[in-house]
Amino acid sequence: MARARSSRRARRGQVGRQSLTPQIVKIVQPVVNIPTYDLLSDEAIEEIHQKSLEILSDVGIDFYDDDIHAVLKSHGVQMKGDTAFFDREMVEEYISKAPAQFVQQARDQTNNVTIGGDHICFAPVYGPPFVHDLDRGRREATLEDFVNFVKLTYQSEWLHFSGGTIVEPTDLPTHTRHLDMVYSHLKYSNKAIMGSVTSAENAADSIAMAEIVFGKEKIRETPAVMGLINISSPRRLDDRMLGALKTYVRAGQAVLITPFLFSGAMAPVGIAGTLVQLNAEALSGIILAQMINPGNPVIMGAFQTNIDLQSGAPVFGSPESQVALFAAAQLARRHELPFRSGGHFSSSKIPDAQAAYESTSVMLATALARVNFVLHAAGWLEGGLTAGYEKFVMDNEQLGMFHKLYGGLDMSDNGFAMDSLRSVAVTDHHLGTEHTMKNFRTAFHRSLLYDYNSYEQWFEEGAKRSDEKANGKWKEMLRLYEPPPLDPAIDEALQAFMARRKEEIPPEF
Repeated sequence: MARARSSRRARRGQVGRQSLTPQIVKIVQPVVNIPTYDLLSDEAIEEIHQKSLEILSDVGIDFYDDDIHAVLKSHGVQMKGDTAFFDREMVEEYISKAPAQFVQQARDQTNNVTIGGDHICFAPVYGPPFVHDLDRGRREATLEDFVNFVKLTYQSEWLHFSGGTIVEPTDLPTHTRHLDMVYSHLKYSNKAIMGSVTSAENAADSIAMAEIVFGKEKIRETPAVMGLINISSPRRLDDRMLGALKTYVRAGQAVLITPFLFSGAMAPVGIAGTLVQLNAEALSGIILAQMINPGNPVIMGAFQTNIDLQSGAPVFGSPESQVALFAAAQLARRHELPFRSGGHFSSSKIPDAQAAYESTSVMLATALARVNFVLHAAGWLEGGLTAGYEKFVMDNEQLGMFHKLYGGLDMSDNGFAMDSLRSVAVTDHHLGTEHTMKNFRTAFHRSLLYDYNSYEQWFEEGAKRSDEKANGKWKEMLRLYEPPPLDPAIDEALQAFMARRKEEIPPEF
């Protein structure tokens, strides 16, 4: 009897392991088919915007770059030292030049992404200097970790974008590591990418590498690399961010303009006031981009949460941050701009219940607010200081569920299933009907990570927690990874460019 139980357990274990096998499919971006939730009235949104115009015209935004000063002055912006004052009338003029929607190309053109409108794009975590897994705990990230996360993102059918600095490879020199990161995205994935933004020179290197892969003229027609430009709140753009912004925009590449706001620190504790500041800061960067290159693709971003006023630590997953997210999304729609926010945010240090609750709270608001570009959609831990391997897999499972949610209710003949309703007697069931058999593979989203079995079967198969199953899944995905084809001549050109630049860039840069 014991042998029979062991045999059944082994067979079920084989089925479970097979279910972890990654299936490489062409990505399909969800198009929102559920109502978008508007938290505020049009009048309230307009009041926030009008107060933002007051900040832009009367209080001002600082720009720490002489070249940018000249650009602003040439378009009629009043400058007092580093502070720019925007006439209220010019704000709408320049915002209107930005496209409401654009396409970014990927190395595999079938993986091109649409940013804006009713389209949703998920990208992985960005920026953590640490990584975490159940085997080794928390440690400094390395290039191997960076490549691992690129490979995991490539294998996900729910992540549409390869990302940027998924983790900081701290084992590489600071002044050249951007080359290895961009190369890893181009080599180990064929999805759309982000470039380096730590300097104008690093942004130029990112563009040059994209030109090697796509062609110089082709990336001017359709952007192939995106730059994440963070506002150094309150109300300033530093020389590094401005250097990267002007480099990307002059090359016709997309930029993501995002104020970085912690209410209670870089913004007021009043969330309405935070939104006034957020809107003003984001618009200042968007206006500048349009002054440099009218019609350049931009995304209005919002990275906002509050601090714990007792400890000073940032709080992720707070109800205040979700209120701000809803309102900021409405502001972006008022401006007819693509919007970035959200992510599987959490302050938790490990993939536990706190991580799950906080992350799901933010992502549900993200879905209902119709956020177009979701950075940090998978892997975020410890307030963004850590990228978690198990957390990445668990977040990815949630993204699959959100894809299903975006689809809304199927009101077609197949969705109503009237033939099945008519044919099933009160003493019968729908399990074996023709309609069920026709739809059983696609009718409901089925997670390959979660357990739907009885307690007895779950216990017999090892009583594994979700994070333990996720640990097995990311290892299996990496073991089965196969790289997308890359023309050897292009690969050789990329490596030659990297080698030359590593010789040219001084260590003190």
